[in-house]
Amino acid sequence: MKSLQILPTLLLCLTTNMVVAQDVAHSFLACGQKTYIMGADGEASWTYPSATRDGYVLDDGTIILTVNKSKRHRGGAVVQIAPDGKETLIWKGTQSEVNSAQPTADGTFVITEAGNNPRLLEISATGEVILEFPLACQKKNHHMQTRMARKLADGTYLAPHLLDFAVFHYSPEGEVLGKLDTTVPGDTDHKIHTWPFTAIRHGDGQTLVCCTHGNRVIDFDADGNVIWTLTNEDLPGAWLQDPCGAQLLPNGNVVITSYAGGRADVDAPKLMEVTRDKQVVWTYRDGQKVGVHHFQLLTTNGEKIAGPILK
Repeated sequence: MKSLQILPTLLLCLTTNMVVAQDVAHSFLACGQKTYIMGADGEASWTYPSATRDGYVLDDGTIILTVNKSKRHRGGAVVQIAPDGKETLIWKGTQSEVNSAQPTADGTFVITEAGNNPRLLEISATGEVILEFPLACQKKNHHMQTRMARKLADGTYLAPHLLDFAVFHYSPEGEVLGKLDTTVPGDTDHKIHTWPFTAIRHGDGQTLVCCTHGNRVIDFDADGNVIWTLTNEDLPGAWLQDPCGAQLLPNGNVVITSYAGGRADVDAPKLMEVTRDKQVVWTYRDGQKVGVHHFQLLTTNGEKIAGPILK
């Protein structure tokens, strides 16, 4: 894949990877104020000159990006970057923001729009709307309506609604089938901002949820019971700093991005891999104050990550 042109200073920052020697090495796509593919050797092999919210690298090397709103895309957008570098617009946002774009096995894309009429859409590769329904979230604060919506294997959808403090489960018709409450028990006034950001369905109906700002990662069983929680008390330091995105690996480990990692505490990693027994086996630091919003791990120790991408 051809690299896009970027400023030399940016490339210098991206190649100054401060990760110490570890037994695990990952390459990954990073989305945020800076968008790039980082090699396992700490060298950025590809960059994109716009801020992004979500992204996927497909099997053929095509990259799907959810682009932030800007002068170019007033309501955000979803774009496709071919292996030869050609960019194609898949969806132009019609409201305040486009917050996610998940490629499905059918070649469609699941996206959400935030605005006066928040909605989930499933669209074709050419931007044709196949399905849409309104999201049952608050409407006052557009930016805090929803984030990483995902289509599940049974054709239903998960959508985290931040200021509703819950992950909503929707039918294809938009009916709310259930909710996972992410508030801390006893926090009836929502003083702990456990805003759900990423929700990953895995295993036998389990759902892993990243709660940004509340600095918690929670795993629910199929009945909605909390069966696993990760907080900063479980880590070597205050490393969960706005944990926005996560990815579950085939070995059961979870990789988490801390969007605020590195801003106030330069020792806090941007990405970390944690085992089920809460041991940190890999970290990524880059010495920058700009965070990683979401990501996709591509390889581990040179081997492509197998199976469906759970992120």
